[in-house]
Amino acid sequence: MTLGPLLVDVAGTELTRADREFLAHPGVGGVILFAANYVDPAQLGGLTASIRSIDDSLLIVADTEGGRVQRFRAGFTRLPAMRRLGPLFESNPEWAIAAAADIGWLLAAELVAAGVDLPLAPVVDLAIDGLCSEVIGDRALSGNPAAVRQLAQALASGLRDAGSAATAKHFPGHGAVVGDSHRELPVDDRPSATLNADMAIYERLIADGLESVMPAHVRYPAVDEAPASLSSRWIEDRLRGQLGFEGAVICDDLTMAGAAVAGAPDQRAVAALAAGCDFLPLCHDRANARRAADRLQNRDTADSQNRRHRLLDTVRARQAVAVGLAEDTGRERAGLAHQAIAVLSPEV
Repeated sequence: MTLGPLLVDVAGTELTRADREFLAHPGVGGVILFAANYVDPAQLGGLTASIRSIDDSLLIVADTEGGRVQRFRAGFTRLPAMRRLGPLFESNPEWAIAAAADIGWLLAAELVAAGVDLPLAPVVDLAIDGLCSEVIGDRALSGNPAAVRQLAQALASGLRDAGSAATAKHFPGHGAVVGDSHRELPVDDRPSATLNADMAIYERLIADGLESVMPAHVRYPAVDEAPASLSSRWIEDRLRGQLGFEGAVICDDLTMAGAAVAGAPDQRAVAALAAGCDFLPLCHDRANARRAADRLQNRDTADSQNRRHRLLDTVRARQAVAVGLAEDTGRERAGLAHQAIAVLSPEV
C-alpha cells in the first residue's frame, strides 16, 4: 500500500466524518497528535484505534518531548525538561546516561501503550550561550557536544527498547540563532566549518541506527540560501551524502513562518518533498493540507515511499516485541525512570 508524505492533524478528541474522509486520502501518510486531541490514556487509545481502523499503515506521532513540550499530561508521567540532564552529565555522566535511557523508555512506553508510534524527540540542538532561542531553551540537553551526543544516544536507546524510534532535531542545529522559526526565518551566519561541529552529533547518532531526522526552518548562508528544511544541499548532499543517513526525514511543520519563503503551505509541501523530506507535517490548516495532498500525488518518489514504509515497519515490529516483554521487566524499567525523574524534578 502506498504511504503518502503528508502528516496531518485532527481537530479534537474524536474523529469527525471530515477527518475520516481526509485520512483515507492517498497523499496522507500519518497523523500528528497534540494536547487538543487528549483527555486521558483511555480516550487517546480509542482515538488511535479509530485512526488505524481507517488505514493501519498510517504513522501516528506525537509532538512531545517532556518538560514544556509534553502534550499529554493527565494520566501520563510528567517528564522533566531535558536540559535537567545536562548538569548531571557533567557531575556524574554514568548516572545521567542511565537516567536518559530510562526516561526515553518511559516516554515511549506510555505512548506506545496508547497506540502512538513515536514522539518527535530528542532535541539535539546545542544550547549555545547568548544565542540559543527561547523556543529551544531548556528543550536542549546541553551546550557540551559530548554531553548532547551521549545523552541523545541513551534517550534513543530507551525509545527503541519500548517499541518506538528516535527523531533527532533540528538538523543541522537550531541552537545558535535567537529567532523563533515559528514566527520568522532565523539566519545562522556561522561558517561551514563551525556547522560541521553541530553535524558531528548527527554523525554518531546515524552510526547507531538513527531512524529519522527533522531539519530546521533555519537558513545557513554558508551552505545554502534556502532553509535546511527546504534545501537539497542540506538534506541530500550533507545529511544523506556526507553523513550517510538512510532513514526518514520528517520536515518541521510547514505552517511555520520559517518555511514561508517557499510560498503558500501547499507550495511549501511540494518544495520540501523535492528537497528530500519524506514526511511533511502540515497542521492546523485543513484547506491547504487538502490542496497539498492533491498536489503531492504525482510528485512522490519510490525512494521516499520506501523510507516512510521502513520507519513504519521498524516501529511496528518493535512494538510487537515490546508487547511480549515480561510485565515485571516493564515495572522495573518504569521504576528506574521514576527514580531518575524524582532526582531531576523533585517538584513534580
